Amino acid sequence: MVSFTSINWPNRILVTGGAGFIGSALVRQLIAETDSTVINVDALTYAGNPESLAEARHHPRHVFEQEDIRNRPALDRLFREHRPDAVMHLAAESHVDRSIEGPAAFIETNVTGTQNLLEAAREYWQALEPAARERFRFHHISTDEVYGDLGPNDPAFTEETPYAPSSPYSASKAGSDHLVRAWHHTYGLPVLLTNCSNNYGPYQFPEKLIPLMILNALEGKPLPVYGQGDNVRDWLHVEDHAQALRRVLEAGRPGRTYNIGGRAERTNLEVVHAICAHLDELRPRPSGRHEALIQFVTDRPGHDRRYAIDDSRISQELDWQPQESFESGLRRTVEWYLENTEWVQRVQSGAYREWLETNYGHRGVAE
Repeated sequence: MVSFTSINWPNRILVTGGAGFIGSALVRQLIAETDSTVINVDALTYAGNPESLAEARHHPRHVFEQEDIRNRPALDRLFREHRPDAVMHLAAESHVDRSIEGPAAFIETNVTGTQNLLEAAREYWQALEPAARERFRFHHISTDEVYGDLGPNDPAFTEETPYAPSSPYSASKAGSDHLVRAWHHTYGLPVLLTNCSNNYGPYQFPEKLIPLMILNALEGKPLPVYGQGDNVRDWLHVEDHAQALRRVLEAGRPGRTYNIGGRAERTNLEVVHAICAHLDELRPRPSGRHEALIQFVTDRPGHDRRYAIDDSRISQELDWQPQESFESGLRRTVEWYLENTEWVQRVQSGAYREWLETNYGHRGVAE
C-alpha cells in the first residue's frame, strides 16, 4: 500500500462537515497522521461540535471556518483564500428520522449545498495551473442508503446497484451523488465518490441508534426499538471509515465510486442486546439486566429492511479492509461513552431533548 506521505498526497485539504461525527474523525486522523493543513468548514448546526475535534482543534495545521455550504459567496472566498489541493465533502443533514419530520432542510443542504460546492470547486479548479489541475480531487462522501433496501437473501450492494432511495434523507443524498457524477462527465471535474454503511464510534451525536441506546440505558430509560428490531444494517467503525476515505483520496481513480463497509451485518435488536451485555458487565443495574429496558415501538414510515455492502472494489483495487471487528469496536464505543460523560452532557441540549419527544413520543409501544 502507498503511504499517506506519497508525492500525490495533498498539502491542503478542505473538509466540509469537519465538526460532525464522521468529519471530526477524519480531521483528527488527518492532523495526527499526515502533514496536511486542514481547512475545516462547518456550519455548526445541532450535530456539529468543535469539541469532537479533540487535540486537532487547536493544532496549527487546523484552520476552522464556520460557514454554510448553502452560502455560495462564502465558498468562493474559502477557495480563493485557502487554495486547497483537494476537497472532502461530508457536510450533510444525515438523520432519516429528522428527514421524515422536516425534509426541506435535507434538500437545501444535501442537494443545493452540494451544487454550490461543486460550482465553487469547478471555477477554482479550471483556473489552476495544469499541474495543480491534474492533482486536484473532489471527494464526495455518501451513504449506502441511496441503493434502497434488500431482502434477507439478496446479494449485497455493489457500486453498480441501481439507486432506489426510500426516505427524504436518502433521496437527497442520491441527488447529490448524481450531481457529482454529472460535474465529472460534463465538466471533467476529477471527482471520487464513496458510499458507506452505518457508522458508529466515539463522538457520535446521541440521536443515532448506538449512542441513544447506551445513554438511555445508563439513565434507566426505555430502549425504543422500531418494529420487531429485525432491520439489518452493516456496521462500520468510524475510524476505519476515515482510513478508507484517506485511501480513496490518495489512490482512487477519478470518476469512480467505492463502497465502504464494515463486514458486520447485525439486526437492530442484536445490536441493542450486545450493548446491554457490555453495560451489564461495565455498569450493572441494581434492579436487573439492561435488556429489561427494551421496548418495541411503532416502526417509522418506509423503514428499509436490510443494507449490506460488497466492498470488493476498494479491497482489491486499493488494498483496504476494516481493522475493527464489530465486537471490539462496540466494546470500545461503550467504554468511550462511559468515560466521556461531560462531552455527552454538553451535547444533550434542550433542542435535542425536544427532538427526542417529537420523534419517539407519539409512537407508543408496538402492539
